[in-house]
Amino acid sequence: MSGDRLAGDVEGAVMGMAIKVVGLGGSLRDGSQTERALRLALAGAESAGAETLAITGSDLALPFYDAGEIDRTPEAAYLVEQVRTADGVIIASPGYHGALSGLVKNALDYIEDLRGDERPYLDGRAVGLASIAFGWQASVATLAQLRTITHSLRGWPTPLGGAINSAEVKFDEGGGCSSEKAEFTLRTIGTQVVEFARFRAGH
Repeated sequence: MSGDRLAGDVEGAVMGMAIKVVGLGGSLRDGSQTERALRLALAGAESAGAETLAITGSDLALPFYDAGEIDRTPEAAYLVEQVRTADGVIIASPGYHGALSGLVKNALDYIEDLRGDERPYLDGRAVGLASIAFGWQASVATLAQLRTITHSLRGWPTPLGGAINSAEVKFDEGGGCSSEKAEFTLRTIGTQVVEFARFRAGH
């Protein structure tokens, strides 16, 4: 078998493999602007061929993380298992007073439960990040915090991140966005997560 043919077969197998992308974020209010932004990013991942799952709203209302606790609630155990089996993750947080929300931060703290895995924390996973806040200062500051947390969890932030100013950009119930630029950014984040996952699979 020639090298070109072998490379083509490998590329075809990688392109055809199932990629799982898990989205985390939003607020306790179902259908929040942050949740809608997250779903747009997940739509970008789906368009690139990924299987996606969103964990949002009340599903993120978990007990405060306690590393010494042995028994996890079913909701917490579900979140940890979904992240464990994910090839990529997308995180979207509202910006509250210049920082990510406590709800999202607490959910991310549960990733500590993956510390003993063969792939600890977010190791080897692309992580798409988006922050949504009423004003540029809070949205940019929150995105920077999400990147720092992702690095701490050994994840790979995608080259493109989304800082969305909700004073200027709105998301509707049908999955639309008032800004073509913001929609393009979010969908591209999802696409980049899948591209990285396939790159890792090919190596």
